[in-house]
Amino acid sequence: MKRKILVVAIAALAGLSMQAQEKKGGILHPELKVETGTWDQPAAVIGVKPSQAWSSTSVAAGVDGKPEPGKAVTVVGEIVDFSCYIQLGKHGEKHRACGQKCVNNGQPVGLLGKDGALYMLMPEEHDPRRDGGVDAKASAAEHMGHIVTVNGTAAKVGGYSAIYVQGLTK
Repeated sequence: MKRKILVVAIAALAGLSMQAQEKKGGILHPELKVETGTWDQPAAVIGVKPSQAWSSTSVAAGVDGKPEPGKAVTVVGEIVDFSCYIQLGKHGEKHRACGQKCVNNGQPVGLLGKDGALYMLMPEEHDPRRDGGVDAKASAAEHMGHIVTVNGTAAKVGGYSAIYVQGLTK
């Protein structure tokens, strides 16, 4: 009985800790430092600023020719391995080599904003993305752990946020 109470208490504390982090917001483990690029002077620009939310191939691929709503954006953030960041809170220079391996082996690419917002980054152009003509791996690996400017189309469904980036080549 004591063990069961202990397990329930630990689970409750873990839940409260997660809720506190969600309410607090911000970057997980801010002690993990970025050495390349700053919030005021990003190290690089990734993607082409779109003149309209979606490319012609994305519009054509949409249900009835209408993709979900999106908005052209420019966001400054740190390129992270989405998987390791959510699971372990890892980012920054100390996680660069691991993050490069992860994205090169298929883990999703993320962009971590100064406010702690996390976006999944994906190539925007639907047909080239689907057919393997564009890929986010090269840019992600090159700039893993760096603060960069990303241009693209922001979309949100439920709790998921993404930025679709035009111009990512293999």
